[in-house]
Amino acid sequence: MTHPYFEVDVPIRSTAGLRGVHVFTGRADSSSAAVKAAHEVYDEARAATEAGLEILHGRPDGWGACGYRPGWELDWAAAKAGPWRSPYSWLNSNAFEM
Repeated sequence: MTHPYFEVDVPIRSTAGLRGVHVFTGRADSSSAAVKAAHEVYDEARAATEAGLEILHGRPDGWGACGYRPGWELDWAAAKAGPWRSPYSWLNSNAFEM
């Protein structure tokens, strides 16, 4: 059975005082499994970067990381996961044009 896509929104803050949200997406069977998978790929990306290795992009379940930025901390305790519906769901509901 194919699991649905989830979005995991993780609050982030930089050492310079900037704030934001980092968004991960991939397949999971529950919200808690989605947060776990997102945290795993983040940890893998961080470890690879710190070791000077290439970050592996994408696992069979769709989770992956394209980069890692030193100086940013993710607040995993405040992470929220739910079904992925739109690439712009992290924005407010106001109209948005690209």
